[in-house]
Amino acid sequence: MKFIKSVFHEMKLVTWPNAAETRRDTSTVILTSLLFAVYFAILDWVILTLLNAFVF
Repeated sequence: MKFIKSVFHEMKLVTWPNAAETRRDTSTVILTSLLFAVYFAILDWVILTLLNAFVF
């Protein structure tokens, strides 16, 4: 029971992000994910092209 009380106490001390911060952070994650996806797609295409040109 002591553990549950301490959890509730700690949760009251947490500073939760507001809506603007949440939107900003979500946008950052989505943009970063898209940039990495494009980067790896281009890298994959380059490696595939080089392998097809010189190996296959």
